[in-house]
Amino acid sequence: MARVTELPPPRPAPPPRGRLKVFLGAAAGVGKTYEMLSEGITRRRDGVDVVIGIVETHGRPEPDRLARMLPDVPLRPGPDPAQAMDVDALIARRPALVLVDAIASANPADARHARRYQDVEELLAAGINVLATLNIEHLESLNDVVASVTHMRVTDTIPDSVLESAEIEVVDIPPDDLIERLRAGKVQVPHEATRAPVHAFSKSTLSALRELALRRAAQTVDTQMLEHVRAQALDGNWAAGERIVVAISEQPGCDGLVRATKRLADALHAGWTAVHIETPRTRTFGDVERARIAAVLNLATRLGGAVASVPAEAVLPGLQAFAADTHATQLVVGKSARSRWFELRHGSVVDRLVRNTPGVAVHVLPMEAETDTKAPAGRSRAMPDRGRHGLLWATIMVVAVTALAKGLYAFLGIGNTALLYLLPVMVAASTHGRRAGIYAGILSSIAYNFFFLPPTLTLTISNPENVVTIIVLLSVAFATSQLAARVRAQADLAATSAHQNAALAGFLHRLNASDSDAAVMQAICTELGRLFDVRVALLMPSAEGLTLRAAVPPAEPLDYIAATAAQWAVDNGTPAGRGSDTLTASDWLFYPLKGARGVLGAVGVARDDGRTPIRSDRIGLLTGLLSQAALVLERMLLESETRDVVQLKERDRLRAALLSSVSHDLRTPLTAILAAASELRADPATPAALDTIDDEARRLNRFVANLLDMARVEAGALAAAAEPTDLTDAIGSAVHDTRRTLVGRAVELAVPADLPMVRLDPQLFHHVLINLLDNAGRYGDPDTPITIRAERLPDALTLSILDRGPGLPPGREAEAFETFARLQGSDRAQGGTGLGLAIVKGFAEAMGMTVAATARTDRNGACFTLTMPDALLVRASSGDET
Repeated sequence: MARVTELPPPRPAPPPRGRLKVFLGAAAGVGKTYEMLSEGITRRRDGVDVVIGIVETHGRPEPDRLARMLPDVPLRPGPDPAQAMDVDALIARRPALVLVDAIASANPADARHARRYQDVEELLAAGINVLATLNIEHLESLNDVVASVTHMRVTDTIPDSVLESAEIEVVDIPPDDLIERLRAGKVQVPHEATRAPVHAFSKSTLSALRELALRRAAQTVDTQMLEHVRAQALDGNWAAGERIVVAISEQPGCDGLVRATKRLADALHAGWTAVHIETPRTRTFGDVERARIAAVLNLATRLGGAVASVPAEAVLPGLQAFAADTHATQLVVGKSARSRWFELRHGSVVDRLVRNTPGVAVHVLPMEAETDTKAPAGRSRAMPDRGRHGLLWATIMVVAVTALAKGLYAFLGIGNTALLYLLPVMVAASTHGRRAGIYAGILSSIAYNFFFLPPTLTLTISNPENVVTIIVLLSVAFATSQLAARVRAQADLAATSAHQNAALAGFLHRLNASDSDAAVMQAICTELGRLFDVRVALLMPSAEGLTLRAAVPPAEPLDYIAATAAQWAVDNGTPAGRGSDTLTASDWLFYPLKGARGVLGAVGVARDDGRTPIRSDRIGLLTGLLSQAALVLERMLLESETRDVVQLKERDRLRAALLSSVSHDLRTPLTAILAAASELRADPATPAALDTIDDEARRLNRFVANLLDMARVEAGALAAAAEPTDLTDAIGSAVHDTRRTLVGRAVELAVPADLPMVRLDPQLFHHVLINLLDNAGRYGDPDTPITIRAERLPDALTLSILDRGPGLPPGREAEAFETFARLQGSDRAQGGTGLGLAIVKGFAEAMGMTVAATARTDRNGACFTLTMPDALLVRASSGDET
């Protein structure tokens, strides 16, 4: 496979996730907002940057007074009278703590998120801590329980996962005190409670809600305690975990099964899965049934459960097989209201499940029938088009067989004629299903009786033997249609499984056949578009942000809403867009490409007709394909990084060998040159030659010293021995040692005499100054001065060395400090090893300083500035150093 170079580098680590604290109450009026504001004020007095994101005081005096004591970020402007936080402004300000009231409230229609808790999730992901308030009635898993207590259904709910990851503080007052506060007008009655305020705020109702709040808080605390015990590997006896499976269908009321399973799983500290068994009957579902299944699966995901969709010939064997595969210990099923005639014809799945599933506890919950007044006229209860076509073809085949039998009646006789009518029954059952087969059987019996049994052209049967023939014909027709329909269902099931397996295998094969990352991305889009008949776009992070890398068909850059949904999917690792819970106004639905190292990008799907891009029964196939795509992309990225690492290791080995060779091979002749120059200096006849030998030898010696110092810097073997150092003395010593290098150049000093001493390593600092002065002397224009300038700032001290030359290329100043760097088109392109400034940077950082290169603002030239932070400066107090 060809080398991959276009995949983006690993994304920087996200900021630590913020912490959420929830003030949980049994009902409105217990004082949650007051407690939240009080803690916010306390935190602010302790020095914490606290702001109000949104607080709903409803004009109550005490909360109003507390809210005025805290700064706030203005709410998001918009045409909707409903209020919403300005999440972008909060993230831009980045306070340490944000106060958010009524976390379960709905946002305006034009907001980025449908619910306020989703705004909080975004703040937490940005590393901002949040204080929030919540009533127990708004918890998703308790929605139906609270409704049974209060006789009201709350529509604004939050997933239990929000509460499970939060610190909880229960705000509680006795029911009698809360009722007294209600009578005094100190409680803002929720909208839902205005329909039945007497019952909603009765003592019995408040007591029940109070118990729910306390139990839920205790359960969350217990779960967090167990997680801590497991993380710390503390001793203790813990029972084996339970595994729960809940079966869902297209019937109304399955959301109640999911919520009940969530509560059961929480009570047992068990994992749970919502499974939908896809049978041949599933293909007859209409949009209403499919949407209901998708909604229940989505609810299960929000509540923290796993979801699965399993194809099977029938519900019972499919559910039993799934329970065996997942080693489930408990099953939750619903008992819907069925007529006695329906149970006589089809039997009871629940009864057979209880009898035939030993070793598994089966929980049977009644499912209330719901009347869907919003269902369209064309829902699947009516006969689907395919069924009508089946009946039409069955009628045509019976008519054709009747005509054929009439023509051959003289040769076949009445007995063989009856056998001909089995042909349309078998064909109709095998091609159009059981209903068409039974219909063909009944129609065949009527046609046989009407046209062939005496008296003909009537439905009267005169001969009792012919009655037996009709009964046998009907029985054979029913049995044949049943068998044919069963074989066809098994064939369809096998074809569906084969199609999915072939799609997975073919998808992976086509990705592996691609020889570059661009080809892989295009193959991903092409295959997904072909398999799901959708438009596909693939986006990957880059230096410019999320970038469109491939699309089928080729697409223009995404609009703002779609781009925002894609960014959300990448940042949060969850789907966003049409059909999800976030940014539903987008025409695209984006899924994150998750690998072992995080989210690699996002894949978007859309339909031209604006419908939900992916049907609920195909979400499993899509997620499987996306997982394979992420693995291929991540593997290619790892292969590229492996090659880069091998090259880096080889380059480091060669560089280390070069440094070692140059250092050792040059030091010996340099030592001899220096010794000979010292002996020849005693002869006054050759002063110029001796000076040349001495200067060049010292220059070579500096090169070798630079090589050795660079090796020390890169090996991490550099240790600074800091001591108070006088900058004036250090600068004078460095200028003195570079006097031969700076021959013909004036050194202008602008160093105040009252500079404080600095804690530095004198030897390393001497090397830094020598290299900077040598750099200025080599690259400055001839006969131009070099300026050394020091300046005391409020929180630091700077020392700058300025030359007069071409300067540095704009935007490339930082490259001057790279090892072996010699910038072309600048005053850094002269001869040399390219190590001097790299050594300056390494030595400066080892002593706690920073160094920067800039262009001079007053004239041409370069300026190198050493910044010594306030912590390195030595101050005198009462004559003693501090």
